Amino acid sequence: MKRSRLRMFKATSMTISVMGVLLIVATIIILAYMGFASISSFISSDASSSDANEQLASLKTEYASLEAEYNNVKIKVQATNNNQLKTAYTNAELELVKTNSAISDVESAISVGKSSDEVSERLEIAKTQLEKAKSSLASVRSQM
Repeated sequence: MKRSRLRMFKATSMTISVMGVLLIVATIIILAYMGFASISSFISSDASSSDANEQLASLKTEYASLEAEYNNVKIKVQATNNNQLKTAYTNAELELVKTNSAISDVESAISVGKSSDEVSERLEIAKTQLEKAKSSLASVRSQM
């Protein structure tokens, strides 16, 4: 009787030890996976942020040159007495202001650390608005 209890104790003890080792190994694997996932997420978000910053710089450069063109056209429009042309220029200038606002939205999304999807969505909105401002300026120039 003593021997069977001793064997049963050994078997139970061995089973508990093996289960403990397996649980420790499983915990280490899970923690390693979570750490790897967070590091890779950090690296990919950093890379997309860098790309977004480059696109933002490009938008700002295009905006600055477009603003200079608007200022040149403004001088010519103010020299005329055409009220229709002045109204068209004012509407076009409103598109330029909307473009500046859209670029500021992109800049704030990047600085706050919004998701890359949100930043890319705002970048597309800013690009679209920049194109609208360009076409509005072309429209004013065609009326001159």
